[in-house]
Amino acid sequence: MKKTSVHSLLLVLALVFMTGCATEKWEESGIFESGNFKMIGVEDKLGFIYDGSEVTRFYPAKENKYMWHLWGNSEQLKGDLKVTATHNKSNEEVTVIEGLPLAGAHNGADAHTPSTMSLPKSGMWKLDAYVNDQLHGSIFVRVYEE
Repeated sequence: MKKTSVHSLLLVLALVFMTGCATEKWEESGIFESGNFKMIGVEDKLGFIYDGSEVTRFYPAKENKYMWHLWGNSEQLKGDLKVTATHNKSNEEVTVIEGLPLAGAHNGADAHTPSTMSLPKSGMWKLDAYVNDQLHGSIFVRVYEE
């Protein structure tokens, strides 16, 4: 095989690999049960009440109430909750929640806090939840077209 053919083949393979990484597909987080409620998130780590119905779904710029639940030790859960959201295609980042104090155990979780949230446009979003500026976990949600 000629040297230029090998180089061309390697270049094509590198481009295919990089394109695959850049278009990573985000999938909505799983739904689990805690207490008497269905939640979206990571079981025994992080979630909020959500059952995927039209009532709890996200729609562009529509504000709704969501009860956050966090699991962990008392040191990990001491402080305020901040949530930032990143859109998977545009990489737009917005702060969804800031400075919400965490309360004690509720619905099987070690801490909780009520919130209102909205996301500006349709598509997949990654919600990064921070407690005192430490990443506690991430939840992937879909914002549906109206």
